[in-house]
Amino acid sequence: MSATDRQEELRRRLAALGFDDVRFARLDEAPTAPLRAWLTAGHHADMHWMERTAEKRLDPQLVVAGARSVIMLGVNYWAEKIAAPTRPTWARYALHEDYHDTIAPALDEAGRLLGELYGATRDDYRAYTDTGPVLERSWAARAGLGFTGKNAMLISRRHGNWLFLAAILTRIEFAPDAPVKNDFHTRDVGTLCGSCTRCLEACPTAAFPAPGVVDARRCISYQTIENKGVIPRALRAGIGQRIYGCDVCLEVCPWNRFAQEGRRLLLAARHDLAEIPLAEILGLTPEKFAAVFRRTPMKRLKLTGLLRNACIVAGNSGDTSLLPQLTALATAHAAPLVRAHAVWAVFRLGGGPALAATAASETDPLVLAEFAAEAAAT
Repeated sequence: MSATDRQEELRRRLAALGFDDVRFARLDEAPTAPLRAWLTAGHHADMHWMERTAEKRLDPQLVVAGARSVIMLGVNYWAEKIAAPTRPTWARYALHEDYHDTIAPALDEAGRLLGELYGATRDDYRAYTDTGPVLERSWAARAGLGFTGKNAMLISRRHGNWLFLAAILTRIEFAPDAPVKNDFHTRDVGTLCGSCTRCLEACPTAAFPAPGVVDARRCISYQTIENKGVIPRALRAGIGQRIYGCDVCLEVCPWNRFAQEGRRLLLAARHDLAEIPLAEILGLTPEKFAAVFRRTPMKRLKLTGLLRNACIVAGNSGDTSLLPQLTALATAHAAPLVRAHAVWAVFRLGGGPALAATAASETDPLVLAEFAAEAAAT
């Protein structure tokens, strides 16, 4: 079998495992993504692991010594509109079991294929699904899986904005696939965006200081998922009904008109989560949370984080029927983080006077800061 035929056999068999796109790139130079400038500007917020792993992200040789190629794999998670507008809105990817877990077995099988076809051992490659020190989007763009859009996401001409990415760094040398090119516009960011700025204009919290640059400190996805503390008051109204993550800058992209539903062989749908009423979420117990959200991405957020987010959604909802639950959370929940955001929500819905006694007896600094902010605003 020729080298070309063997590589195409690998591509075919990786696709058969459930990967919707399989592309190759040569690790001959670091991608041009301005990681250092992004970190220096503090756009990573408190995601300190990005700083700790910066050198490895910029130099794959520090991850796999002698690495020559990267296999970039995409899994399409697009589905038709799911959530009703009156319910909390979840990022589309979250309406599945945790993709880290469901894609991992296919990556293990991919390693077995490298051994079968190329004699590779475990020392000859490392495989990651959004968990390792790899600039996945940059290498995916290099491999032609898509291009980096002005929303900083990888945009595929076949799958739109809806790809999970996995990467295999390997010492095997593969013939590289061609990156996306355009005769009229060949910048690294926005290669095929043209003059479109819909994503930049649609962001509810103005999280894009420049095309292709996301300031995590203003990003709804960061605030509702990665941030484990207080969500800044100035951003809460912009969060709207988004209880976990945000797809706005993806949804408005014109390239999505070409996206079709993927095979989802490596995904396990949990679209039922989109049907959970906000009142039910506000009333979750630890046991119920564990049962409902087991194996989903939300397990990382934990109940405290989800209740924090739910309080913001409730405060933005205009639904005064939620006031009894919010008042109970503001006065009696064990976690100060939940009490603080519940206080904000109660005031947003006009129930602030009922918290007068709570304000007088509260001692936690987080909650007291919310009461002080509300007093200053009135």
